[in-house]
Amino acid sequence: MTTQLTKARKGIVTPEMEIVSQKESCDIQILRKNIASGKVIIPANHEHIRLGISPTGIGKGLSTKVNANIGASPHSVDHTAEMKKLEFCEKYGADTFMDLSTAGNIESLLRAFVEKTGLPLGTVPLYQVVKEKGRADFDISDILRVIEAQAKIGVDFITVHAGFRREFLPFLSGRVTGVVSRGGGITKRWMEFHGRENPLFEAFDDILEICRKHDVSLSLGDSLRPGSLADCGDKAQMAELACLGELTERAWKQGVQVMIEGPGHVPIHHIQGQMEIEKKLCHEAPVYVLGPLVIDTGAGYDHITGAIGGAVAGMYGADMLCYVTPAEHLSLPNSDDVREGLIAFKIAARAADIAKEIPGAMEREKDMSVHRKALRWEAQSRRVFDREKFYRYRMGSGYKGAACSMCGDEFCPMKE
Repeated sequence: MTTQLTKARKGIVTPEMEIVSQKESCDIQILRKNIASGKVIIPANHEHIRLGISPTGIGKGLSTKVNANIGASPHSVDHTAEMKKLEFCEKYGADTFMDLSTAGNIESLLRAFVEKTGLPLGTVPLYQVVKEKGRADFDISDILRVIEAQAKIGVDFITVHAGFRREFLPFLSGRVTGVVSRGGGITKRWMEFHGRENPLFEAFDDILEICRKHDVSLSLGDSLRPGSLADCGDKAQMAELACLGELTERAWKQGVQVMIEGPGHVPIHHIQGQMEIEKKLCHEAPVYVLGPLVIDTGAGYDHITGAIGGAVAGMYGADMLCYVTPAEHLSLPNSDDVREGLIAFKIAARAADIAKEIPGAMEREKDMSVHRKALRWEAQSRRVFDREKFYRYRMGSGYKGAACSMCGDEFCPMKE
């Protein structure tokens, strides 16, 4: 089967490319060329296209995207609650979402997601493998079986932690927070228990074959991402990143679309350098950052610490931001946490788009300001990220004047 990448290389413009071009107000041939070179991806599984996906482009010259993570855990297996989170993803503007479930009937939930939404869906297949087989009792055949099953359901992109080589284990010595990636922790345990190479690395060619058949995009996971500011840029992170660059080239040769996961905790003044080295080592493939969080002490407010880092990362080249919710590091997020995380990161993405001069970004802000100057409250409410919260503040004081209750009609400078 062909993929968006193989078609773009042949000069073919797909319906999905046309939709992305219209959404982004970008030249269709420039878009096609960027897909052909691996600088843009359109995660769109053949099965999800059949069911009705809303194609999304991620990468060079396109607006900064925001991904939302949802999913059940052993603490809470409630598929109704996860479907509610999906509703919030759609309502508050997620561009993609990932199911990170480690409990419950994962395949059943994935089918429900794909049938309900056109948002591109991502997973970490290793989580289902471990749920079914245990943290060290699985083998390569289990991994390939689950990836194939999820691909047939319609999953659009998968995270595989294939860049964490066994030879990198000694590099973890001296780290403050060790391995903070859940997928990285699973592969670390497996390699140490079996005394063998990472099975995802060993099976990489077989994984590519499945991805090419269904046009599943790869999100190459950063198992050794820094989970604290002190670990940022260390030997472990850089060794894995170099390996991800090699895996990217292998995937491209097989016609598989790729994006690269980025760091988690980064001092704000190091973000530019981190983005530049990610792009360089991974040949300008789209970069998908997890935050990044700019301080370690923001627990309960990590949607803010992450949005600050996300805005800066986006300005310097990150193509998609993975949201962080207020529950990060503390608990499984609920629907309200999903909303707070999404809005914080949509704001960050807009700020990045203005810095990158993405068409329409600055115009949206000017449009809002024109209505603000004219005190057109209804028009303003249609342009904000959270209309309900807008009206709670606007009407909550009980003030009925033309201006807001901060200055009142008498002192409102907008009326001068």
